[in-house]
Amino acid sequence: MRPGTLDTSERPFVLIWELTQACGLACDHCRADAQSQRHPDELLTAEGKALLEDAAAFGDGQLVVLSGGDPLVRDDVPELIAHGDDLGMRMTITPSGTGSLTADRIEEMADAGLKRMAVSLDGASPETHDAFRGEDGSFAETIRAVKDAREAGLPVQVNTTVCQQTVDELPAIRDLLTEIGAVMWSVFFLVPVGRGRVLDPINPERADAVMEWLHEVSDTEPFGVKTTEAPQYRRVAMQRRADAEESDGGPGGPGPGDGIERRTGIVAGDGFAFVSHTGEVFPSGFLPESAGNVREQPVTEIYRDSELFRSLRDRDELSGKCGACPYRHVCGGSRSRAFAHTGDPFASDPLCPFVPEGYDGPLPWDDTEGDTRSVSTGD
Repeated sequence: MRPGTLDTSERPFVLIWELTQACGLACDHCRADAQSQRHPDELLTAEGKALLEDAAAFGDGQLVVLSGGDPLVRDDVPELIAHGDDLGMRMTITPSGTGSLTADRIEEMADAGLKRMAVSLDGASPETHDAFRGEDGSFAETIRAVKDAREAGLPVQVNTTVCQQTVDELPAIRDLLTEIGAVMWSVFFLVPVGRGRVLDPINPERADAVMEWLHEVSDTEPFGVKTTEAPQYRRVAMQRRADAEESDGGPGGPGPGDGIERRTGIVAGDGFAFVSHTGEVFPSGFLPESAGNVREQPVTEIYRDSELFRSLRDRDELSGKCGACPYRHVCGGSRSRAFAHTGDPFASDPLCPFVPEGYDGPLPWDDTEGDTRSVSTGD
């Protein structure tokens, strides 16, 4: 089904299953606060297969991302991929850039039916990437794995975290993606959870500037671009289109799609669901509020019927300037970031500088001591 036509009240664009929180890396931004050992209560292979069978009821072609930790800590990954593929799902994986990601294991996953592999690059050189990942050699292992994936016929996506420590690396990472033949760049804007709480986010004005730049990149580079935990990318892109039309005498203003794929605007609980290593179902891995457990209830029922997920899909439930924003139905702000900052997933996203015309309520940075950022206003 085309992006933009999927009913996100019935199925998510993306279902992530965190196979494990075990990982050999100590990345600065790790949401999971990954540990060296596997948790004794992880979903077993049979339980994982049952989860995939339940998730198949979302419909043909459901996208499933196997994540971690490092999912390759588990030996049953090819078996799970094959099972999901047999059920008609699009199985993908986000392994860690370590020695566990060998050419043999990549080929085994490709043979099992894997459709795409995503790797993380948070720097364009060994020095910057390895420092962020907390492991010497991670950059070299990641680049080697990309080459092995391409030889196995697997498309490669690159994930990059945006924060103060990485933002200046983005142009060089863009160039590297072209060099290595990536098909997609997924740019994640930091949410302060897990070990990521010690990192410094960029400010809202720079976030908008980065998103404008990413939109230019999407027009000029051979790979696709999408954002994670930054649905305002959609608002930025629509404003750019409106500005261009106004300069040409066109109508401008927000429209119902504007050529920006809907997946850039999905938010926690609305087009997105996350199953933890112990079976808890969260709106996002960055919004760790459980709506149920797959050991007790099918994931389809939790996604479609739980009060938390249903509320997150109602943009009129949003408060503050997000609730007053004319772009709320195509953006909605990061519910995960709102929750991380306030404990309320319906509050305003503090990364967005846009203030709706006529809005005179509280701003999400009003209680930030010493913060004198200016804000953008618009209609």
